[in-house]
Amino acid sequence: MTVAAVDRCLSLIEALAGEPDPIELGVLAERIGMPKSATHRMLATLVERGYVAQDPVTQGYGLTLHFSILAFRNLDVRGLPDVGQVVLDRLARRTGEYCRLSVVEGERLVWVARAQGATAGLRYEPDMGQEVVLHTTATGKAWLATLPESEALRIVCARGFETGTALGPRRLKTVDELRRHLDETRARGYALAVEEGEPGTVALAVAFRADEDPTAPAAGTLSIAGPLVRLGADRHEAIAAALFEAAREMAQLWPLRKRQPRRLAAVAPADERNIPPHQLRAG
Repeated sequence: MTVAAVDRCLSLIEALAGEPDPIELGVLAERIGMPKSATHRMLATLVERGYVAQDPVTQGYGLTLHFSILAFRNLDVRGLPDVGQVVLDRLARRTGEYCRLSVVEGERLVWVARAQGATAGLRYEPDMGQEVVLHTTATGKAWLATLPESEALRIVCARGFETGTALGPRRLKTVDELRRHLDETRARGYALAVEEGEPGTVALAVAFRADEDPTAPAAGTLSIAGPLVRLGADRHEAIAAALFEAAREMAQLWPLRKRQPRRLAAVAPADERNIPPHQLRAG
């Protein structure tokens, strides 16, 4: 298979991802800019391998759960959700808001774990499958602020400020705006996004390192998001303090993710078991 064929196959898979209903062949071919005959041959191969299924009634195509199985298998061996859940559950209980963990993958971020802390009233429940738009999310800005400014601006400009997806009314639109927000993030120690990613929402985020070495590259971010009416400026400092503490704990636990991921999933946070964090790290 040529590189071009691989690229077209990936485009086809991405076109099917997140669709609630099967998509007709002609619609798929138009979306990815391929002839119907070539699209049909590629779909036939994916159906044969179990990655795509054809609806017997509509004859449309949709992804099977095979991709999900592979994704969860990959996450499991890396221990990412287990380590994250220990910290996220505690953070959600403390703040009463929606918390997420993202990890760095090359020049992008991927959300891998979440915890819902809101038990009453408005509940913010975003789709975990959404792409992290770096310049409009607290998650993205928290990570970008750890990079040299020239590198951060290059990454965002390569993607463009207009993403083609619905964003918030206060989203950043220029390099100068982004530069100012990253300066503010570094000065505060945490990133803030008010109605940037989505209307009516506020998010705060901090980056955590691969270990406790302050010079180590950021491994990912921890974020808290919720409705604007509940996450006003009067709560930002308390939320940020909870994020800072969670980031320190994550830096302690992160080196353990490959050594004992399943054990981490079953244990409570160190302070809840009266075990000093340094003993957890050494174990």
